[in-house]
Amino acid sequence: MHEVSIMAEAVRMAVEAAQAAGAQRIISLRLRIGKLSGAVPEALEFAWDVVRNGTIAENARLEIESVAAICWCATCQSEFDCQDFLNECPRCHNLSGDLRRGRELDIAAVELE
Repeated sequence: MHEVSIMAEAVRMAVEAAQAAGAQRIISLRLRIGKLSGAVPEALEFAWDVVRNGTIAENARLEIESVAAICWCATCQSEFDCQDFLNECPRCHNLSGDLRRGRELDIAAVELE
């Protein structure tokens, strides 16, 4: 379960940023998780409950923002929802491997006190 190491690193980075800002605790951590990132939101939530213990994020809440997978069709010059890394454009039916969004695995915000 790589989500534990992902969440441990997110907490480490959030704590480091909080300490650099002189904050006493972390109120919330918001992550942006792309549909095709390979990370499972439920597993991240489980890992969150474990890795935040004993840190200034111990009582913080986790918010996960899901990012849809979006491909680009060069023929139609438009974006469309996609399910994986190679998809058929729903308008012209050409194949597209140009994934514009959906691989995100980012810290979007850290709320401090």
